[in-house]
Amino acid sequence: MLSYQFVRHSVLCVLTAISISCAADPLASWNDGGTKKQIVNFVGDVSRRGSESYIPPAERIAVFDNDGTLWAEQPFYFQLAFALDRVKVLADQHPEWREKVPFASVLRGDLKTVLAGGEKSLGEIVKATHAGMTTDEFEAAVIGWLASARHPETKQPYTKMVYQPMLELLEYLRAHGFKTYIVSGGGVDFIRAFAEETYGIPPEQVIGSRGVYAFEMRSDGAHVVKLSELDLIDDGPGKPVGIQQMIGRRPVIAVGNSDGDLQMLEYATSGAGRRLGVIIHHTDAVREWKYDKSSHIGRLDQALIRAGEQRWIVVDMERDWRQIFPSDP
Repeated sequence: MLSYQFVRHSVLCVLTAISISCAADPLASWNDGGTKKQIVNFVGDVSRRGSESYIPPAERIAVFDNDGTLWAEQPFYFQLAFALDRVKVLADQHPEWREKVPFASVLRGDLKTVLAGGEKSLGEIVKATHAGMTTDEFEAAVIGWLASARHPETKQPYTKMVYQPMLELLEYLRAHGFKTYIVSGGGVDFIRAFAEETYGIPPEQVIGSRGVYAFEMRSDGAHVVKLSELDLIDDGPGKPVGIQQMIGRRPVIAVGNSDGDLQMLEYATSGAGRRLGVIIHHTDAVREWKYDKSSHIGRLDQALIRAGEQRWIVVDMERDWRQIFPSDP
């Protein structure tokens, strides 16, 4: 019969070996397979001196969409949830909203009617809840909301709805000399409020849709104020424009999940030398949501077709990700 000490020692050795193995794998929540291998091989090739594919550190730019790529986006964009909650917070200052479309629908909790109003209604809500604030006031409002708001289905904080495999990929790229940027259709000031703490991406490396700003001297000092006019819609063809305005270099890696990321992927992978395009395909109806070309949020149709033509990597969430959210077992 084996002694207790021998069995205990053996178990500890096995557990230690597993721990070391997991610690040694920077992409531990990615299943081993072709997708993971392609990413690792690409990063290794372009960052290894002497490689034919070597890319100098200054040119190692990687851009990531946010909604549906770095964190979830169903059943609707999280920034919209913020704006809807802001309508309720500001309602006492605007008694006319109780009779005015689309605000009356928001206050009644009639989200279906709000969404049926399309971009016009949503634009009115965003303008009314975002404009007129200083950037400092807006950041404080976002941080305060994130501290208490919960996802309508999972009941998790929104910052816990980030994808563990993508957090690992961001760290992995930075460890190999890449500079990581967010390039999102969401509002730039909204994302900047949490990007550094959540993703390790500082505010100056966030590109997003933005309105016009104005400088104002107020009783408490100098401020930049958010106005209601739009300056850049950082979606579709607006993404390469935003990249050029803010970065001034063509990325060598682009990661997205929808047709709104198509032009960014094409722009990044059209340059000379080794390039990598990655699409996150939402295929897991059990652990997340399953959707693509028929979805009203994060529609993926033409970009998926182009992925086959351009040999971009398509990440199958159900197959390629061992873990989806940080809180998953």
